[in-house]
Amino acid sequence: MSNFFLELMLFFSKTVILVVFILILLAGILALFSKGKDNTKGRLSIKNLNKKYSKTRDDLSSEILSKEKLKQYFKTQKANDKLQKKSSEEKSEKNIYVLDFSGDIKATAVASLREEVTAILGIATPKDEVVVCLESGGGMVHAYGLAAAQLARLRDKAIPLTVIVDKVAASGGYLMASVANKILAAPFAIIGSIGVIVQLPNFHRLLKDNKVDFEQLTAGNFKRTLTIFGNNTKEGKEKLQEEIEEIHDLFKHAIQQYRPQLDINKVATGEHWLGMQAFDLRLVDEVKTSDDYLLENSKNATLFALNYEIKKSFGSKLASAMSMLKESVFHSSNLI
Repeated sequence: MSNFFLELMLFFSKTVILVVFILILLAGILALFSKGKDNTKGRLSIKNLNKKYSKTRDDLSSEILSKEKLKQYFKTQKANDKLQKKSSEEKSEKNIYVLDFSGDIKATAVASLREEVTAILGIATPKDEVVVCLESGGGMVHAYGLAAAQLARLRDKAIPLTVIVDKVAASGGYLMASVANKILAAPFAIIGSIGVIVQLPNFHRLLKDNKVDFEQLTAGNFKRTLTIFGNNTKEGKEKLQEEIEEIHDLFKHAIQQYRPQLDINKVATGEHWLGMQAFDLRLVDEVKTSDDYLLENSKNATLFALNYEIKKSFGSKLASAMSMLKESVFHSSNLI
């Protein structure tokens, strides 16, 4: 029976390796055909959230109020709208630009984020505000480093930046959030995970037992520290550990640059906390949902939801998915 399971595991391992190689080959072919084509064409959509909230109130009132009360409601709303318009003409009204960032392991949403930030910088002033509703469990160091740098463009121009986390801002996600002037989190949002991880399987013994050689040539002693097919050396492991420690130090420094009030050594252990706990640790500034914050601010500011939609062909989407799979399986990418 044990031999049967051994054979089954061996067959499964060989099948996985074969499938991954095929996927990588397909990714290369798709990338070759899409080379030279502009795969980042898109358009910026803008939605006035004040009008959305107003319509929601009107629709609900129409359903639950009597005709007499509904008539009075619309009369009052009309008077309020007139006063608000007059007030807006007398003073410079504040605009709040609302962005959504939903991050995957490669932070692919940064392609839209950079366009949205560029658009905002062309019109916003320090009296305005940018709100980013952020959801991310982190991912590749270079990808989330770029995403954080996009938000830093707003800080550099003195545009107030607020990040709101309803579900999760961990690791690279928290790196992004830390750039903000103010961080809000829902009571049970997951916050923190300030650490670095590298993990990958190793099939060296399996290949050796089946008399399969794996050849890897490099120029430079540490061009590849760990591999999934070769024999990982003590020196390679030590070098990689040294590298991720350096990245962790940079990670902590980047966060403390914007949040000096943090006890960085206490929170940079790789642990995560819920929103209420994160508030006590000063990882966030307030416990509140994005819905409450936006609705409250709609009373004294005009809210615009911006979304840069990038149109990609099916082939581009497939090539991107294949590339992500290749990165996660065959490269010991540092993740934050």
